[in-house]
Amino acid sequence: MELSLLAAPCTIWYLLFAFLPMFGIIIAFKDFKINGNFINSILTSKWVGFENFTFLFTSNDAWIVLRNTLGYNVVFIILGIVVPVALALMVSQLHGKRLGKMYQTAMFMPYFLSWVVVSAVVWGFLSYDKGLANQLVEGMGGDRVNWYMQKQYWPYFLIFMNLWKGLGYGMVVYLAAITGIDTSFYEAAVIDGATKWQQMRYITLPVMKTVIVMMFIMSVGRIFYSDFGLFYQVPRDSNSLFSVTYTIDVMVYKSLKSATVGMASAAAFFQSVMGCITILAANAVVRKIDPESAMI
Repeated sequence: MELSLLAAPCTIWYLLFAFLPMFGIIIAFKDFKINGNFINSILTSKWVGFENFTFLFTSNDAWIVLRNTLGYNVVFIILGIVVPVALALMVSQLHGKRLGKMYQTAMFMPYFLSWVVVSAVVWGFLSYDKGLANQLVEGMGGDRVNWYMQKQYWPYFLIFMNLWKGLGYGMVVYLAAITGIDTSFYEAAVIDGATKWQQMRYITLPVMKTVIVMMFIMSVGRIFYSDFGLFYQVPRDSNSLFSVTYTIDVMVYKSLKSATVGMASAAAFFQSVMGCITILAANAVVRKIDPESAMI
């Protein structure tokens, strides 16, 4: 009885804010029109079946949207694991704790910045008239570049900005896993003559494997989502960069100007279903390879 009462607040929170709102999924299958209160609007709106989903797949830009969304996310997932793990290993080897804390803080700070703020900083670098990048180019005898018109550079810019902003969070997660490793493992390895590289290879990385796999599975679950701020705010919605910045979330936002709430709900429902499928598929693959590392 006591344990049930202890779990009651969390259970109520999940029922109210996680499960009850799922009733709104029905909007994706209706031509939603506001008619009085929210419940009455849902009940009186016309049922249209899968018509709201057609704009996702019949649009001329459907291939560009899926290519950008999936392509960028594949790169983000790979770099979002490899780079933070490598940095966490390096920071864990620092002898000065104060220096290590300083590095952690410096790398973690960008995570808290809004993309609106980041876009202003990027504009300060890439602005045609007063941007720092063009000043450097001119200083070296080159011509100014209109960066917001040159789409060949932006895949690298977007990948770098995503990595820069999320690097600190991932590194802290992996550092926490490293901190929890029993020091007696390393002491025994030192007695056996193991080098720092051997200690990381045969002790640190194997112990971190479960956390790395968990972060990978969670990242795969969002492969059909894109960071709206990164792909809309940072490029400043430049039409010249359409082919390299147009993703599902950006398309939904722009479509709302002429589309309906039902179409936006259909896009979100599609992302949720595909995310569930991909996360279960990734977990199944991991369970086949290493059952102990699987989440379920």
